[in-house]
Amino acid sequence: MSDQPTPRRLVIENCAVATVDAGNTRHERGHLVIFDGVIEAVGPGPAPVPAGRTGEVRRVDAEGHLATPGLINTHHHFYQWLTRGMATDHNLFDWLVALYPVWARIDEPMVGAAARASLAMMARGGVTTASDHHYIFPRGSGDLLGATIAAGREVGIRLTATRGSMDRGESDGGLPPDFAVESTQEALRATEEAVDTHHDPSFGSMLHIAVAPCSPFTVSTELMREAAALARRKGVRLHTHGSETVEEEKYCHELFGMGPTEYFETTGWLGEDVWMAHCVHMNDTDVAAFARTGTGVAHCPSSNARLAAGIARVPDLLRAGVPVGLGVDGTASNETGELHTELRNALLVNRLGPHREKALGVDDALRLATMGGARVLGRDRELGSLEPGKLADVVLWRLDGLGHSTIADPVAALVLGPPAPISLALVGGEPVVQDGRLLTVDEDTIAREARTQARRLVDAAP
Repeated sequence: MSDQPTPRRLVIENCAVATVDAGNTRHERGHLVIFDGVIEAVGPGPAPVPAGRTGEVRRVDAEGHLATPGLINTHHHFYQWLTRGMATDHNLFDWLVALYPVWARIDEPMVGAAARASLAMMARGGVTTASDHHYIFPRGSGDLLGATIAAGREVGIRLTATRGSMDRGESDGGLPPDFAVESTQEALRATEEAVDTHHDPSFGSMLHIAVAPCSPFTVSTELMREAAALARRKGVRLHTHGSETVEEEKYCHELFGMGPTEYFETTGWLGEDVWMAHCVHMNDTDVAAFARTGTGVAHCPSSNARLAAGIARVPDLLRAGVPVGLGVDGTASNETGELHTELRNALLVNRLGPHREKALGVDDALRLATMGGARVLGRDRELGSLEPGKLADVVLWRLDGLGHSTIADPVAALVLGPPAPISLALVGGEPVVQDGRLLTVDEDTIAREARTQARRLVDAAP
């Protein structure tokens, strides 16, 4: 065994670098220096050898690669990995009616297997921070949030685990079965306990907890208001679904006498500590309210298309100053389960809207998946760009193969080209993916476990 000290300073050089800083600085051939999990330097050309510290330096020759910040997924439902490929021709409400009876049978082993598979799929596709919105807690199902948190720790990427909730079952006019929802007070108690037990607000944290009632049509107004008050008392963020479909907008007008955005504002659900998933059907007043309050948006283009929800007004949101990140959404409505495909889909889908070719560019798409996501999750001082002092969550995309061989712009190659192989993905300077394979978990084992639990779930469903 060698008695040499473990290298503490990592130098990555000879690669293209997209910093995604405020000026979208790029280096055609540049370097990164990482020390103790933090970016120490980034710039053009080769990295200098720190004086007197040569023995502690490990160098990576990244010729043919693009270095970017790790991707940040702002909205997901990990448990849905077990129900991929179902209800493929449904709109949102019909899809929920079809799948809630199945989801209502989930238990702790199922959620653990689904979370490991979801996280592994994202990690091997360049995600270094992910958010999960888990809101269904059937009675007697075990510690579902704990299973998700354990999976995040095992795979080794940063996690924002949102403790979701529903208190409107079928008997109260909601969509989920009654045994799959909680009482208002049960949901609030469990949410507060989750924050107290698991939330780590420190710099470099691997785990944040957020407060996340599911949606206006599965949650009472009391739970919405009390959840917002709880989150602000505890100093954590708030998350929910908003303005996803025309049916939801109609529902809000019928039930509350107002649209979704106005309803959210009356319940305390607009603010810099809030982000909403989807936000497809928003008028100019809604966009202005989000901009005025700093409310964030998780844009999920593939899921929105899969469920025929529509095209979100992402260019208008960005121009108004609204924080916007990208989300995979649950894999029951985005079966790929990967975020890097959403860069391409965000650009293409938004060009089908009124802004056409001027809707988004390739740098805009990369920003949505990195700095945009960091802003949405409240971690833009730590994550989202390659700058000195930020956490060393870095991805090296290989672009010198056949698939990208004639695309001169490396960011265009990443966004518009075929999926780029990942040679190295770091979380806090520690490798999680190398040469396209996860280092932290065994993919084949995770796949087998997920198949087993998916069969259990389907067999248990009515």
